Amino acid sequence: MSFSEFTQSILINGKWKEMNQDKTEAIYNPATLEKITAVANGGADEANEAIAAASSAFSQWSEMTGRKRGKILYKAYELMLEDIDRLAQILTTEQGKPLKEARGEIKGAANFLLWYAEEASRGYGEWIPSSVKSKRLLVIPKPVGVVGAITPWNFPSSMITRKLGPALAAGCTAVLKPSPETPLSAIEIMKIFQKSGMPDGVVNLVTGDAEAIGQAMIEHKDVRMITFTGSTAVGKYLMQEGASHVKKLSLELGGHAPIIVFDDADIDKATTLALASKFRNNGQTCICANRIYVHERIMEAFTTRLKEKVEALNVGSGLEDHVDIGPLINEQALSKVQAQLDDALTKGAQVIIGGQPWEGKLSGHFFEPTILSNVTDDMLMMHEETFGPLMPIQPFTDDHVAIEKANDTDYGLAAYVFTENTSRAIRTSEKLDYGIIGVNDASPALPEAPFGGIKQSGIGKEGGHYGMEEFLERKFVSIGIDA
Repeated sequence: MSFSEFTQSILINGKWKEMNQDKTEAIYNPATLEKITAVANGGADEANEAIAAASSAFSQWSEMTGRKRGKILYKAYELMLEDIDRLAQILTTEQGKPLKEARGEIKGAANFLLWYAEEASRGYGEWIPSSVKSKRLLVIPKPVGVVGAITPWNFPSSMITRKLGPALAAGCTAVLKPSPETPLSAIEIMKIFQKSGMPDGVVNLVTGDAEAIGQAMIEHKDVRMITFTGSTAVGKYLMQEGASHVKKLSLELGGHAPIIVFDDADIDKATTLALASKFRNNGQTCICANRIYVHERIMEAFTTRLKEKVEALNVGSGLEDHVDIGPLINEQALSKVQAQLDDALTKGAQVIIGGQPWEGKLSGHFFEPTILSNVTDDMLMMHEETFGPLMPIQPFTDDHVAIEKANDTDYGLAAYVFTENTSRAIRTSEKLDYGIIGVNDASPALPEAPFGGIKQSGIGKEGGHYGMEEFLERKFVSIGIDA
């Protein structure tokens, strides 16, 4: 797939702004380190212009019926599926994940639009029985207003529709700032919204200086809500800065997911699920496994079978159909993986398989899928999010101890339980201090279900009817009548 030297990347009020070629940012393929194209390096001025456009479009969009907004979202859903192969190639080229995963992400992104196309008509209010005979009490749902959406690079398509789908369905307008590593997928989604019949100004796109654009969103009085997916550190900053403006926030932050593999687990199933969780997107997901606790009775059999499956994984460019593991996103990600591995080895960990940068024909940011044993709790990878292909395995003998270790973290996004005992699964799920629990399921996220963490993994929910609730305010109307 070929790209032009420069790609227009700032959409404001339905118009793609002409690029200042002195203010551009190059986009690179993480598998080859080759330049793909360059996009505009916008800042506060562009962000404020986009916010003004979204504010002007809010009245028309919010007063439109939910059914009509839903039809536009449904058209966008259809257009995304019709173009799934091209969109997947763009995603893989800028982000690196294998094409089969990219196609899955595009389908998932489209499904968020489908779900919220259907949900747009279901922003229900309430009629409250009054304790006073001369009053009638009405609760009316109203869209929050202009939303600032900040999305990450690891899922550059689905994170956009998971935020904009419910916001638009609720009647909000939006300004989107995608990750600087992966703006091309965002550009294509904006073009799909334009083709779907969405009025000008309802969705706007600004690429460039993350700090300047984010600060403009925080400070502008017309931005009533910010929805963000990214690191816990940035989430804390948004909370701190947003407090002075009493800004509504929805934050999906870091994770440190444990897997508990009980002694009654199906070993073949459990190893397949553990592999899928850890090495999806090369470990660059917020809900992927970071710690694996395996009952000592099945530790040897589990580790042997898992090693066999990891040996069968193919590393390389995600654009090649046979590849299972693509590159890490950048040099910093590669360095973090190496630093965590070095720390573990210094403290006594043993490499079962992998353990070094991949020495293939490509020059990108590759690291071998790695399994580690003899893991101790003081290792960095056991309490810091890795975002890479390191899988530390630790044995346990007591169920309660495993649950305590799983909960011993400031994060609370996702956790996994592998067991064939229904009672054990329910008991453990109730005790795990996480917002999402996968029981014999490595991919629990679906458009119709709530997604979000607790503790320092975030506030608010995305997905399901809960997702649209985040973008609605409740207006109470008290009506006095003749008794």
